[in-house]
Amino acid sequence: MRYLAKIAAAALLACSAGTVAADGAQSVDGWEAVGRLNIGGRSMCTASLIAPDLVLTAAHCMYDIRSGRTVKPLSIRFEAGLNGRRSKAVRRVVQVAIHADYRHGQVSQFRTGTDLAVLRLEKPISSDVIRPLVLAAAPVQGARVDVMSYSHRNATRPKLQSACQVLVARQASLITTCKVDFGASGSPVLQLRPGRAPQLVSVISSRARMGGRGVSLAAPLGHSLQALMRRAG
Repeated sequence: MRYLAKIAAAALLACSAGTVAADGAQSVDGWEAVGRLNIGGRSMCTASLIAPDLVLTAAHCMYDIRSGRTVKPLSIRFEAGLNGRRSKAVRRVVQVAIHADYRHGQVSQFRTGTDLAVLRLEKPISSDVIRPLVLAAAPVQGARVDVMSYSHRNATRPKLQSACQVLVARQASLITTCKVDFGASGSPVLQLRPGRAPQLVSVISSRARMGGRGVSLAAPLGHSLQALMRRAG
């Protein structure tokens, strides 16, 4: 617990600008299931396709960065596999399910696990176009993970940060050595193994500092994800 007490976290939701190279993301099989969320034309987050008509992101992305109010689902667009000016699929969001225990503005390293939201798309994306990411249990301390994200520095091409280490693995939060930027909220924490489909094991909530170095806080998926998927569906 002493590690967690020394962490200062910062929300990652932000408007975006600029483009950076894909940084190896396209070498990941099925990377197109990761996409950018355009939120009300004012901000962005990252999200992942987890079923033909469902995407997973961070709960705080569903709140207006100025007013603190929830955004209207129909103002959100999911651009799956966005790479430059082209996407593999684009869908509007029609329904949002936010973790029942999430309290906007009150998330700390002890409550990161509630920073989850599932969004239902207006129309499913065919598995012939994009296969949803495989969901898996949270990694243990010491495990290696990867993060794929869009952000204000790579707003139109996903960036892959590989071989991060899980520093702390608890029911309410993961802490990894991945360094993420504004706009990366909702990004999938992945476990990549040769010859196997990527496994989505957690969702980026915020960046933070621990012991003088940059780290990221992530929400483990847990049993609550199935309830969220049912509510959104």
